[in-house]
Amino acid sequence: MATDKQIIAGDTLLTMDAANSVIAGGAVLIEDGRILAVGPVDTLTAVNAQVPVKRMTNCLLMPGLVNAHAHSGFLRGTAEHLPVWDWLTLHINPMHRMLRPEEAEAASFLCYAESVLGGTTTVVDMWRFMDGSARAAEIIGNRLVAVPYVGEHPDYDYFDTLDMNEAMLQTWHRKAGGRVNVWVGLEHLFYADEPGQQRVIDLAKRYDTGFHTHCSEAQIELAEFDRRYGKRPMFALKDLGFFEAPRTMIAHGVWLDASEIDLISNHTVSVAHNPVSNMKLASGIALVADMLAAGVPVGIGTDGEKENNNFDMFEEMKVTSLLGKLKDLDAAAMDSWVVLRMATITGARAIGLDHEIGSLEAGKRADLIAVRTDTPRMTPVFSDGPYFNLQHNLVHAVRGSDVRLTMVDGRILAEDGVLKTADLDHIIADIHRLAPPHFARRAAWLAENSEGTAQWTKAGQ
Repeated sequence: MATDKQIIAGDTLLTMDAANSVIAGGAVLIEDGRILAVGPVDTLTAVNAQVPVKRMTNCLLMPGLVNAHAHSGFLRGTAEHLPVWDWLTLHINPMHRMLRPEEAEAASFLCYAESVLGGTTTVVDMWRFMDGSARAAEIIGNRLVAVPYVGEHPDYDYFDTLDMNEAMLQTWHRKAGGRVNVWVGLEHLFYADEPGQQRVIDLAKRYDTGFHTHCSEAQIELAEFDRRYGKRPMFALKDLGFFEAPRTMIAHGVWLDASEIDLISNHTVSVAHNPVSNMKLASGIALVADMLAAGVPVGIGTDGEKENNNFDMFEEMKVTSLLGKLKDLDAAAMDSWVVLRMATITGARAIGLDHEIGSLEAGKRADLIAVRTDTPRMTPVFSDGPYFNLQHNLVHAVRGSDVRLTMVDGRILAEDGVLKTADLDHIIADIHRLAPPHFARRAAWLAENSEGTAQWTKAGQ
């Protein structure tokens, strides 16, 4: 964590505060990883004459992006053109059966490196053997919400267990200078038997932390929830006690209806919207505007490398906007400011960290990025006047590669396309070393189990 005072200045500063304030020639005064003041650079330097100033010319400053749902991994480009069911049973679950801790850690290094290079400062990662993920975040410097990929059911014994999840809570929760937080995870409600479900709730309450799971991603789930519980998914989760957790975040929520949106709006429940993944796996289009209108905090997630196939949150913002417009056949739907807030302050609220991150305001952590304004994609750029277009360009034009600087807790993690905190060449070489033998083990297992893994069995019900 940085301890000396410093000023970071840009041509323009987007605070993402409640008024979406924009400061021409804006700057941020930082000390001990926190923002002391935000304002015009001339104002800040006048009263802090001895503080060094880092001037990011041809750049705008804004909060770091929050990826509300992701999975580390290294299956990129190897599980394509499949609906979610075949994708799970023939590719993803067999991968989990074969995954080793060294491979899981290498995958987290890869995905966090890609994230910070592209302007994402916080990642909610549901992954395996997450001691390695926490070590990766500690070294690379990103903020991490670690959510173990739990299966607490005899038919899903190849996932992490709740014992492993609790060990993570004891070892890593609020560690690495507060940058690593641990939640209780569950791959899906059906991946836990009744005792497992109750222990999930108890753990979240005992450790005063969040609970995160996939739900209502595919339409097929609705019939299975009706068969098992006689009700729609969100009502089942509520009646089972999951909304008693300090915070619950649902990944996807594609098939929530109006009654479920109304229900979760009255509880501490948020949603992670994953538009690229939902399109790629042909899952459907979530009612994002309806959720936001009801007051449900909706963040944006990339999902994993295998169903996206990247961690570029700028691309995810564009698709969020476009998919919302297409859904309603309304070109004005999913306004750029709304989407930009989903990737920053609303996303921070979705994970319960909006008091610390998500906007550039005094007292918050110094998690910020500088985005180039001198690229063809950002041209023309108008930072004031009737043609002001910064928010539109950020959502519809910018790519992660346009990020010039990424900072977390006042520490520069990436600058000018260079990862400053770890050896990117080594990270990539590690994946090239580990992936082939992993794929070979998975292929050998599939050769003996041609139908893949069992899914949603009736055992234990």
